[in-house]
Amino acid sequence: MPGIETRILDVPGARLRYDIRGDLSAPGAAERAVFLIGSPMDAAGFGTLAGYLTDRPVVTYDPRHTGRSERTDDAEVTPDVHADDLHRVLDDLGLPMVNIFGSSGGAINGLALVAAHPEQVRILVAHEPPTVSVLPDREQLEAACRDIHHTYLREGMGAAMARFIALTSHTGELPADWSERPAPDPAQFGLSAEDDGSRDDPLLGPAMLTVPSYELDFDALAAASTTIHLAAGTESEGQMTARATREVAARLGIEPVIFPGDHGGFLGDEYGMPGQPAAFAAKLKELLDAH
Repeated sequence: MPGIETRILDVPGARLRYDIRGDLSAPGAAERAVFLIGSPMDAAGFGTLAGYLTDRPVVTYDPRHTGRSERTDDAEVTPDVHADDLHRVLDDLGLPMVNIFGSSGGAINGLALVAAHPEQVRILVAHEPPTVSVLPDREQLEAACRDIHHTYLREGMGAAMARFIALTSHTGELPADWSERPAPDPAQFGLSAEDDGSRDDPLLGPAMLTVPSYELDFDALAAASTTIHLAAGTESEGQMTARATREVAARLGIEPVIFPGDHGGFLGDEYGMPGQPAAFAAKLKELLDAH
């Protein structure tokens, strides 16, 4: 695509593709460059947001097992594996440090990267990390995640995604009997109940077991030189990801930052669920340019 340089990086177990918009060699690039990361969402989901950040270099990438990336082994993919991939991409970029905006699983991966390599990250904006390990209803949430994964293996995408949407849109602590309740009808979410036989979805596969239960290294995060912002959307209040955001922020002794929209507030029409990308980008710039 015009204006976008795509690079390929071989890392242990995968071949990653990442994209650069803007001039990384320009004066001040290291201070202003921002790396947009999701997981399992790939670079395609950040197209609209990147379009609002043309005043600085923007890097996006496809995490292993998503988009254009290629896995070369079948080892378990955890946030620590993703963090090591990010570390290697940053080494390949050749910048002394960079700013990162990470959303959803990308926020967890960004926090794992800062815990391991704080010297590489100037500012991290971690937007709605879905880490149930910090919540009082962790047991119920982990059981619900296991149920989603096992539903995917038994019944396929539609049935599992319906359970996932019901879980992530629930407000407040999860009832103890959540996993025993009747399964939601996929049709109510515009999903097909037919099973196409595929079992390679990066969200509903093994990541559903490893990502939500990931244990953040709070000691390393508290000691990091990185400026860390925990961010939640105005429309996500009370939902699992917003509750997790507030709890992580509290444990780090910082105030959460409130962004426009919901969990996908930065989206344009990439997936037919547009957020408020212009206002979202303005808030992101405010944080990145304040330091």
